Amino acid sequence: MLFDDTYKTISEPSEGFFKDRGSKFISYAFPILNDSNAKEHLTLLRELHPKAVHHCFAFRLGQDRMSYRMSDDGEPSGTAGRPILNTLYSRDITNVLIVVVRYFGGTLLGVPGLINAYKQAAEDAVNNACLISKYVFYVYELSFAYTQMNDVMRIVKEMELPVKEQIFEMECRMVVEVRSTLTERFIARCEKVEGLVLDVS
Repeated sequence: MLFDDTYKTISEPSEGFFKDRGSKFISYAFPILNDSNAKEHLTLLRELHPKAVHHCFAFRLGQDRMSYRMSDDGEPSGTAGRPILNTLYSRDITNVLIVVVRYFGGTLLGVPGLINAYKQAAEDAVNNACLISKYVFYVYELSFAYTQMNDVMRIVKEMELPVKEQIFEMECRMVVEVRSTLTERFIARCEKVEGLVLDVS
């Protein structure tokens, strides 16, 4: 059983393809961290495919099912963005944007045909992606006197915390990542170190 602080995403961009009755559906999956990442990728794809009739997309952020956006971009309502978003949910991946670019082939596909095409194209991009597990973590800044160095380093080593930055002088400073499931234990241990100041960033 995975911890609640684990989520699946993709490690790097990938592409997919689906063709139906002359219409081409080129799909792209991108790892993203926020809305503005998604907008950047969409802008680039519109420049890359200026002759495409539709640039439909969906993205999901975070672990809940509330943080998402989708667009049918002129296709009949519910035929493009929703099947793409459903692919993200069915594969249980997040922090991912999928864009499907359509070149019209001259034959109307109808609602079931469109839903199928966007779903198949989105799934192909995910099938070609490398799925990875990541952790939800918080970033803490620790400030402490040089004399407390051993106590602090013991916590960092024993809890295997990734260190983002460190400055060791008379007054020391460290920035570490703490998995969300470990934060209570981490804070409790830090409270036992005299003079240690903790800030969450």
